[in-house]
Amino acid sequence: MKKIFETYGIVLSQQQEKMLNTYYELLVSENEKMNLTSITEYEDVIWKHFLDSSFLMLDDIWKKSNSARVLDVGTGAGFPGMVLAILNPDKKFVLLDSLNKRIDFLQKVIEALSLKNVETFHGRAETFGRKEEFRNQFDFVVSRAVAELPVLMEYCIPFVKKEGYFISYKGKRQEEEIEKASHAFTELGAVFRYCKKYRLREEEERYLLFIQNNELTKDKYPRKDGKPKKKPL
Repeated sequence: MKKIFETYGIVLSQQQEKMLNTYYELLVSENEKMNLTSITEYEDVIWKHFLDSSFLMLDDIWKKSNSARVLDVGTGAGFPGMVLAILNPDKKFVLLDSLNKRIDFLQKVIEALSLKNVETFHGRAETFGRKEEFRNQFDFVVSRAVAELPVLMEYCIPFVKKEGYFISYKGKRQEEEIEKASHAFTELGAVFRYCKKYRLREEEERYLLFIQNNELTKDKYPRKDGKPKKKPL
């Protein structure tokens, strides 16, 4: 695992490698009881979950943001949030998911790894985005494999501080999704800043979309549960 990460310029300590291996063991074990991931082979998990989640660490804005607060919306089995928390002990992480079974799993990971920089919450983004203690409170909001960008922005932007960043993990349809989200950018007061492309192995293209929140979110967003998905901006 260390060698694979180092190929991309990410250095794991022995302790971090050990923690990721424990995370893998828990993932595979709990996956037999509930559907956490279709990817379970060790090397595939390293590449497609652990490494894929970690590419944000190569970005300069991320590197300079010590003590940042980070929210992972729709974290699922903890990708990217749990992986980033393991590798970035200087930052504080909140993992949000609408399925309680996943939150129970993530709590087992937190306890097994004795992580002190991670909290988990069960609930919908539309609900939590209206809570005072969450709304416009995070330096970074991340999300991976949750929804198309017009929907995802309404889930995520209300959590981002003014001048903070929403970072969306996307595949090769990212340009099309950015075009579809033009109205969402206007309505939510957000600006697309830049995109970073990287490859997993040779054939798999991945993108990180850096979207900055330029203003406090309008009171009407996010709309009620289910509305962003039914009627995207």
